[in-house]
Amino acid sequence: MNKKELIALLKNWQVALLVILVIASLFLIYPHVEDEKLTTNLQYGLDLSDGTWLQMEFQAEVVGFETERPVGEFLADLQKKLDAEIYLVEEDKMEIRTFYTREQLETAFEESGGRLTSYEQGVSKETAEQVKKILEDKLNALGTKDAKVNPLTGLSGVSHYVRVELAGVSLSQAKDIVGKQGRFEIRIHTTGNATEHILYGDAINTVGVPSQNPPGSNSWGVSFTLTEEGAIQLRDGAIQYGATTNPDQHYLEMLLDGRVVYSAPLSPDLAAKLQVDPIRELYASTGTGQVALNDAKNLEIHLRAGALPVEVKVAGSGYVPAALSDYFKTMAVVAFIIAVIAVGIVVFLRYREPAIVLPMIGINLSEIVILLGIAAVIQQQLDLAAIAGLIAVLGTGIDQLVIITDEILHEGRVPSPNIYQKRLTRAVGIIMVSAATVIIAMLPLALMDLSTLRGFAIITILGVLIGVLITRPAYGKIIMAILSK
Repeated sequence: MNKKELIALLKNWQVALLVILVIASLFLIYPHVEDEKLTTNLQYGLDLSDGTWLQMEFQAEVVGFETERPVGEFLADLQKKLDAEIYLVEEDKMEIRTFYTREQLETAFEESGGRLTSYEQGVSKETAEQVKKILEDKLNALGTKDAKVNPLTGLSGVSHYVRVELAGVSLSQAKDIVGKQGRFEIRIHTTGNATEHILYGDAINTVGVPSQNPPGSNSWGVSFTLTEEGAIQLRDGAIQYGATTNPDQHYLEMLLDGRVVYSAPLSPDLAAKLQVDPIRELYASTGTGQVALNDAKNLEIHLRAGALPVEVKVAGSGYVPAALSDYFKTMAVVAFIIAVIAVGIVVFLRYREPAIVLPMIGINLSEIVILLGIAAVIQQQLDLAAIAGLIAVLGTGIDQLVIITDEILHEGRVPSPNIYQKRLTRAVGIIMVSAATVIIAMLPLALMDLSTLRGFAIITILGVLIGVLITRPAYGKIIMAILSK
C-alpha cells in the first residue's frame, strides 16, 4: 500500500477513530519507568498487588412480615422483645440489626401479634451503603492507600457480605484497622472559642436513622440516646457552663477524632428540661431540605463514632505477599503473550497470507489497548479474573474478525465493491447477534457484586462493545483496502 492509499485509508472516519482512541489510550495508560520499574496508571487488584482482603458477614437480617395490628405498635413490641434495633425498609419488610435464627424470629413475631413471611440474613441496601461510607471514612482518615470497600448485594437487594481490600497491609493490620473505633466527643463552648469536655462516644447508647421532625415536614435530624451516666454528665456540664440559661452563647459541639462534625445551641425546650432532670433521649436537628438530609446522614455516621450499625463477623480473609503478587503479574503477562502468539499461528495456518494475518492481530491488540485505556479511566481493578477477561476478549475478537474475512472471501475470490459491502453487512449482523448474546450472559455477573467475577464480566462486556462499535467497522475498511490490491 503506497503513501497516497494509506492517507486515503486514514481519512476514513472509522479508521481515524480507531487510531485516535489507541493513541489516547496509550496516554491514559501512561507506561513509564519509575524506581527502575515499568509503571502504568492501571489499577491492580490484590492478585497482582500485595495486600489483604477481608470478607465480613453481616450479623443482621431483612425479613418480611404480616400483622393485623398497627405497624408502629407491632414494631415497638417486637423491638422490646428482641432488644434490637429494628427499622422498616418497606411496608412489609424490616431490618433487624441483631442476628437471630428464623425459628427465634417466628416465635417472637407470633408473641407480638404478627407472622414472619420471609427471612434473609444481611442488611438493606441503605445500611450496606452506610457501612461502606463508615469504613471508607475510617480508612481515608488513617491514610490507607488503595482501599476498596464493596458490599456484596444479591438480586433481592439484600447485602450479605462486605468485602474490604487493602493494598500493602498485612492481615493483622487489616483486622485492626477495620475493627478500630473512632473517638467521638461532645464539648460545650465556655467563653470565646474555648470548649470543655462533656462526654465521649461510649456514653451514646443507640443512634437512630435520619428522620423528619415533626413527621412529614422537611426538617431533618438524628435521634440518639445516652446512657444514664452520660445523661447526667450532659446535664451537669450544660448547667455548669451556662448552656441551659444562655444556649446561644454556649454551643454544643460534636467532634470525631478532634474534627467538628456538628455545632448548634440547645433548643429552649431542651435547655429548660435539663435544668430539672437528666435527658437520655436527644435529637440533633440539621435543618431543612436535601442538604440537611445529607448532613443528617453524615451526622448519624459520626454519632456512631466509626462503629458499624450492625455487627460483622469475618467470614473469609487472605493475604498476598509482594513476591507472590509480582509472580502473578509476570505470569499474567506471559499468559497474554502466549495467547497472542497462539492466535497468530492459528490465523496464519488458516490464511497463509501475512497481508491478512498482520492487520487481524494489529486490530485485536488495538482493541486490548483501548480496553485498558478505559479501565484506567474508570479505575477498574485488574486482577487475575480481569486478565482472564482480556484473554477472552482477545479470543472472541479474532473469532469475529475471522467471520468477517471468511464472509468477504467466500469462494476464495475478492468481490466487487457492491458485493463486498453486502457481505460485510451480513458478517457484522452475525457478529452483533454474537455480541448481544455475550453481553446478556455477562450482565448478571456485572450487576451482582460478586467480587472478582464482576471484574471479569465488566472487562468482557467492555471488550465486546469496543469490538462491535469501533474495531470491527475499522477492520472492514482496512481489509477492503488490502484485498483490493
